[in-house]
Amino acid sequence: YAMLLSLIFLIVLVAAIVGFVFRHEIKTNFESNLNLALRDYNVTADRHSEAVDTIQRTLHCCGVQNYSDWERTEYFTQRGIPRSCCKSQDDCSEEDLKDPSKAKLKVFVDGCFFLVTSTMESKMSVVAGISFGIACFQLVGIILACCLSQYITNNQYEMV
Repeated sequence: YAMLLSLIFLIVLVAAIVGFVFRHEIKTNFESNLNLALRDYNVTADRHSEAVDTIQRTLHCCGVQNYSDWERTEYFTQRGIPRSCCKSQDDCSEEDLKDPSKAKLKVFVDGCFFLVTSTMESKMSVVAGISFGIACFQLVGIILACCLSQYITNNQYEMV
């Protein structure tokens, strides 16, 4: 049991170290994937498109860096900026979304990349605290399992 807990502890420790060391690569990869999702955005039930819509609605953002990122997409030439960028769904017409100057007043202007990364970084202290607590419980479990093993081994010889 102690060996199993030690193995799990080491795996979690390595994952945390790798995540910390490669955090900049993770950000860069996320930004490039978000750009690809915008480029390939469509109205069908594509999971990447749904993810972009969910991020934009939830974080009240639009595009990667700002709303003008949509102007470089094929979707914009056909339908304008997506409705998931609208501040108010009632006050957002398709004509407004096709005109960038009108859309600026109707959609969220902040980009999603900065909001997603800042939200993740703000929650890192909570994640680190919970991880540290779990690691402490695992270490206590490892120590107690070793003590129990030692106790069983010592008592076995006394009983014979």
